[in-house]
Amino acid sequence: MQFIDGLAPFWAGVLGAVVAGFFGTSIGGVPVIVVRTMPPRLGNMLLSFAAGIMLAATFFSLLLPALELAGEATGGRVPAAITAIAALSIGGLAMAGAHRLTPHEHLGRGREGPLVARIRRVWLFVIAIAIHNFPEGLATGVAAGNPAPHPPGEIPGLGVVVGIGLQNVPEGLAVAVGLLSLGYGRRRAFLAAAATGLIEVVGGVAGAGAVSLSHALLPWALAFAAGAMLFVISHEIIPETHASESGDSVRATLALFVGFATMLFLDHTLG
Repeated sequence: MQFIDGLAPFWAGVLGAVVAGFFGTSIGGVPVIVVRTMPPRLGNMLLSFAAGIMLAATFFSLLLPALELAGEATGGRVPAAITAIAALSIGGLAMAGAHRLTPHEHLGRGREGPLVARIRRVWLFVIAIAIHNFPEGLATGVAAGNPAPHPPGEIPGLGVVVGIGLQNVPEGLAVAVGLLSLGYGRRRAFLAAAATGLIEVVGGVAGAGAVSLSHALLPWALAFAAGAMLFVISHEIIPETHASESGDSVRATLALFVGFATMLFLDHTLG
């Protein structure tokens, strides 16, 4: 605890991204060593649970602190709201641009983006994972690397690190099972799934680096990360989990509520 509290904000943000991204995804990939398939219904529920955690983190761990910090910087609620909305919109537009310009493939929705016919399917899948994971790492790095003063013994962004790490477990499992379906062996599927967690570390470095440069960037970075996360949730994960025609959408919605409540609890109790 003292070790973490004594870290410079930048390294605290990087450590948070490593724990939530790499270790969370790696733990999720472990079952693939003994399990080759995952029922689609279970996969939908796990990904919806992850979406619920991301959605709650977007509001309670990113947007609300961004509004508070922007209010302190601007001295008014209206300028603070405008600042948060602007950064939120920029984050969403940045992810929309990455989605449009980057070739990738989802297991349920097929191939999207330019030049998809010229790229091996496994790489399209990996690129899709990168689009998902980078904003999560960005959010973790910004929250855990928050340089603002905090009470002794309190670890900035701990709720985000735990919540994102928790939602990365089902995502890691889904990635590993998906790679199995593409013809990968168990060991290679696990190692590849674990490696995708490193994408979050890259996002964490970017987020922690941004807020360590200037405290004034913190509300912008928080809201930007929130916009990027919100795009992924709305455009990618929720449509993916509600695409089934077998009536799984109700269970997926319930799982999203459970994930949302879980993150709300973590954010309120851990800070």
